[in-house]
Amino acid sequence: MQSGRVIMIVGNGDVPDGAAATIDAADLVIRFNDCRSVGKGGSRTDIIAVCNTGRPALSMLGGGRWKTSAAVRQARELWSVRAGARFAAMRAALAGTHPDLDDFCDDYTAGFESFARATARKHRVIAAETHDRLERDLARFNPSSYVAPSSGLVVIADIVSSFAAAGDDVVLAGFGHVGWQWHPFAAERRYVDALAAQGRLRRLHPFASSDLPQGA
Repeated sequence: MQSGRVIMIVGNGDVPDGAAATIDAADLVIRFNDCRSVGKGGSRTDIIAVCNTGRPALSMLGGGRWKTSAAVRQARELWSVRAGARFAAMRAALAGTHPDLDDFCDDYTAGFESFARATARKHRVIAAETHDRLERDLARFNPSSYVAPSSGLVVIADIVSSFAAAGDDVVLAGFGHVGWQWHPFAAERRYVDALAAQGRLRRLHPFASSDLPQGA
């Protein structure tokens, strides 16, 4: 019998058919940025983890459509994935290696914090130590040249290392480990597979209507 929470981390990749009810039945559902997983991936949204630097952050905070979306209205917490000072320290090196990413380190954490405060919800910044530990762990999986791990992987690392309690069931859906060329997706897949092999999380597989314990 499940003794802890079911923590569902839902990325913006493909979600298994029939997964919506299973995802919505979890005790805690975490989505990302513009929450493209809503729909086929259910609707429940407790926490939204945002990329709080660069163009994605500017897009979310500007214009109002993100702020008024159904998922954002429902969420009770916002997590800023990137520790601003850590990314600011990357700016000089990126100017030489990736000049096209001149706005990559622009920090909009204050904007998300202000929005959270104005809408009476919690705001949390994932600690720089989580990033440091993740980069050390990723090195074991021979990543190709990259700029930063994906936001999804940072949240996964944070959940398994410090957020989840003993007995919690951490479940992933919507993680195809493909996308932006400067994330180390092949190594990220191997990292997640290693966590799954250790029993620290599991992936939500297709036809998973009974994948969660009764009463979850």
